[in-house]
Amino acid sequence: MAMAEDIRLSRPTLGVLAALLQSSSTWQYGYDLSRRTALKSGTLYPILMRLAERGWLDTKWEFPEGKPRHMYRLTAEGRQRARVIAKERQAEIRQLMPQPAR
Repeated sequence: MAMAEDIRLSRPTLGVLAALLQSSSTWQYGYDLSRRTALKSGTLYPILMRLAERGWLDTKWEFPEGKPRHMYRLTAEGRQRARVIAKERQAEIRQLMPQPAR
């Protein structure tokens, strides 16, 4: 199995993992992840593909109203590893995530 060291934990990757952890067992649309992380598709989708290739993400296609959408969610292993990373790098991740309005 791949180890965390196999995944480059860049700021964008940390942001994606943090966003996925917010709803860790729920299927999420790539477009929604893009909005939540403020990452453009050229940055987001390669990260999602790498995470899926290494067994951190499950992926599937959904076809609401005939429009294909790629869906993502963390695997059990991905959740476990992402939680460890989030704990180790929580200060950095906190800076990446949009703060709720007061």
